Amino acid sequence: MLSKLLIKNVALIERAEIEFGGGLNVLSGETGAGKSVILDSVNFVLGAKADRSMIRHGETECLVKAEFFVPETSRAVQALRELDVETDGEIIISRKFSENGKNTIKINGNTVTATMLRSVSDFLVDVHGQSEHFFLLKESNQLKTLDGVVGEKLAPLKEDLAKRLAQRREIADKIALLGGDEKERGRRLDILRFQIDEIQETDLKEGEEEILLSKRNKMTHLEKILSALQESVSALSGEGGVLDGLRISHRAIGAIARLDESYEGILSRLDEIVSETEDVSETLSDMGEELYYDENEAVEIESRLDVIRGLKRKYGANKAEIDEYLEKITAEYDLLSDCEGQYSALMAKKEKNEQEIYSVCQKITAVRKEGAEGFCSRVIGELKSLNIPNAQFLVEFKEYTKADVGRANGNGLDEICFLFSANAGEPVKPLGKIISGGEMSRFMLAIKTQLSDVNEISTYIFDEIDAGISGKTAKVVGEKLARIAKETQVIAVSHLAQIAVMSDDEFLIEKQETDGKTLTNVTALDLAAKIKEIVRLLGGENEDEFATKHAEELLKQAEIYKASL
Repeated sequence: MLSKLLIKNVALIERAEIEFGGGLNVLSGETGAGKSVILDSVNFVLGAKADRSMIRHGETECLVKAEFFVPETSRAVQALRELDVETDGEIIISRKFSENGKNTIKINGNTVTATMLRSVSDFLVDVHGQSEHFFLLKESNQLKTLDGVVGEKLAPLKEDLAKRLAQRREIADKIALLGGDEKERGRRLDILRFQIDEIQETDLKEGEEEILLSKRNKMTHLEKILSALQESVSALSGEGGVLDGLRISHRAIGAIARLDESYEGILSRLDEIVSETEDVSETLSDMGEELYYDENEAVEIESRLDVIRGLKRKYGANKAEIDEYLEKITAEYDLLSDCEGQYSALMAKKEKNEQEIYSVCQKITAVRKEGAEGFCSRVIGELKSLNIPNAQFLVEFKEYTKADVGRANGNGLDEICFLFSANAGEPVKPLGKIISGGEMSRFMLAIKTQLSDVNEISTYIFDEIDAGISGKTAKVVGEKLARIAKETQVIAVSHLAQIAVMSDDEFLIEKQETDGKTLTNVTALDLAAKIKEIVRLLGGENEDEFATKHAEELLKQAEIYKASL
């Protein structure tokens, strides 16, 4: 849910901090007071395109900050973790936009792009505004909506379909390798045979290049190494060297060793030092004697390194990659070598795979049709309660055959269309061709009433969903918003008292002039203030005792209804 919204320097709002509740939050106020600015701010912080015109006049930048709390298992949290952003369910999004066009977005303190932001915000808020209904006018979105209703029944079938589609890609790749005429296959076989022979004949050993580089390094610095070894041997065992000094010391201590145990200990240690030093000197001397420069060997090492470098340049950065490439081209060579037999086997596999895909798609269609029947029935019931008594709504499925399997994707083969009619005697037609703005608002409410239990969106926002309705229908709309708000946070902009009375939290949006400046203020209403606002929405005066009692009675009835949910 959206727990807090901070708005700074957006349009007429200098600063507003709104703390929303978890149920139904209603924003009301006079037309032009700035309610749309708040929703524009929400859309902005969720990733909508920024516009310099939204920055308050006289300011250089605007800022919107939104704080959400969602379950740790939610898709929004999963999306954040995929972006390597840590969260325990608290999601703080801030977005700053400057007049120079600079855009700064942060999620939990981490700087992100607008695309990254939308990958998270898509799972946080569902906004239905004056133009947001276009979402349902796209048939691809209608399929997503239906699948949301059908839910888990589709999951195993889609998983099965994904496996079959992966097999189809694998078979298609192998068939593609057999493409072209006999000459082209012959040329490809020649290339593959050359590459296979080159890799196999090189017979690269694990760690071979490192050994050769070490040998070459020694040969390159042979003179320096010999000089260092000789100098070291001379210092240790030459005339006046370390060993001479140690032996003198050994003889001197040996003469007094019997006089005290401590001298014997020192003499023993000198024995070890002399022995170790002699061993080191002999080892260094042997190393020097073993060193030599063989011009033929140097040429062989350089030649072998050139071969290895050429192999790595062509086939992989290391032995593991080269071996993997060899395995791949060997499989391709075997495939092309037995082209006729392989092609027949692959075509048989393709035929079997297409039949399996077609079968799974038919099962998916059957599940969708079953779900669509109940879904349409429930939506029609909702629409009738919303004063569209003759509503007709159905999901049309486009027919397909096995010949269409080639276009199957992760969603199967279904192409659907929502068909709707609001009036008796009128045939159903595609949604976008016949539905009016007011009807669309009620249709969206009916749809979302059905979806509130199956999707993971934490917040629904309705911008003037009461457009074009009044009276009993307005009361029903308010009740449906209250019903949705039992499970999902709802934020609604409304001009109707019937909706405002159902609110769990209400906010008054007012435009005021201060020191020659026009400002929009947002005020959370207590019960007394809420009654006054409902009186205003009813068209009454706050001094009118009858209007006040009417508002109080509406609030009482609303509380009774909400308690019954």
